[in-house]
Amino acid sequence: MPRVVLAMSGGVDSSVSAVLLKEQGYDVVGLFMRTGAHSGEADSRADHKKGCCSAIDAGDARRIADKLDIPFYALDFEREFDKIIDYFADEYLKGRTPNPCVVCNNWLKFGQLWEFGKKLGADFIATGHYARIVAGGDGQPELHRAVDPEKDQSYVLYGIRPEILPHLLFPVGGFRKEEIRAIARRAELSVAEKPDSVEICFVPDGDHANLIRKRRPELVTAGTVVDSDGKILGEHDGYERFTIGQRKGLGIAADRKRYVLEIIPESRTVVLGDKEDLLSTGLEASKVNWLMAPPEGETFHCTAKIRYRHPGTPARVQAFANGEAQVEFDVPQSAVTPGQAVVFYDGDRVLGGGWIEEALGSA
Repeated sequence: MPRVVLAMSGGVDSSVSAVLLKEQGYDVVGLFMRTGAHSGEADSRADHKKGCCSAIDAGDARRIADKLDIPFYALDFEREFDKIIDYFADEYLKGRTPNPCVVCNNWLKFGQLWEFGKKLGADFIATGHYARIVAGGDGQPELHRAVDPEKDQSYVLYGIRPEILPHLLFPVGGFRKEEIRAIARRAELSVAEKPDSVEICFVPDGDHANLIRKRRPELVTAGTVVDSDGKILGEHDGYERFTIGQRKGLGIAADRKRYVLEIIPESRTVVLGDKEDLLSTGLEASKVNWLMAPPEGETFHCTAKIRYRHPGTPARVQAFANGEAQVEFDVPQSAVTPGQAVVFYDGDRVLGGGWIEEALGSA
């Protein structure tokens, strides 16, 4: 019987994953990541924010494992997770907008969690992500979008090491969300109606700027807000509060809608402009991870997705041997944001992706 370690978050998706894997004949072992991110929260469901990895979630995961009679381990990843919070804070302080979910997947879930799984003799690692592993024309495993387009999480999985693909299982990826909740109800799981995690787990109140200030209290980040011509429009109390494309919460009285065009950490300046000023014809990416044969030195067409909720756009990609890539959009795109990921698709298949370093060319 093949053994699979399943990352259990205490939510409905990973819990139903356990049900499905057992039905498919796997020897399932549940793993929960203790991160310390919620160590100070009140332990009541009324106070529970929509994050994950809390004491409440750990209890839910353990109860599901007990109900399904599967072994369960709670692993202490607080030190490792602390590095992800550092990355999050430091990216904002560089004037970039981080994506901690991508980093968590790369470093922890499909990194250290899988390493622990191998020590248990596991053949596979599974999570409750909405994505699919599909055999390609050559029989090799490929990462594909989920069946449910509203829940698809393939964007945040692009950084998985290609050698792990043969060992991945995404049990819920072939279902729609309502089907997963129906399975949970049929299995009489206590988490069947539990709300989805929608916030960054270590920022459950959504105030990332407050977290950064607590994390880096010695830094001075207040500065000026200017227009694209350099005219001073006002002051701000910290550039970490801003991200490219932001329109609300700018703290500036204006005669028209203005958007964040650029964040310059060296001078602590935030540059505002009009919506059309956000359009870019392309971007440069670094640390590209390819989930196909690396197309180094080649140019190809694909669909490029520049943020989680971006629908994707036709683009021409030139790949370089140093892990960088240059992307040219068929149609200019708005709010290309350094620090976010660009992910390349061929239909439903994820070809790879990398970190956005710079927007290219104003439209």
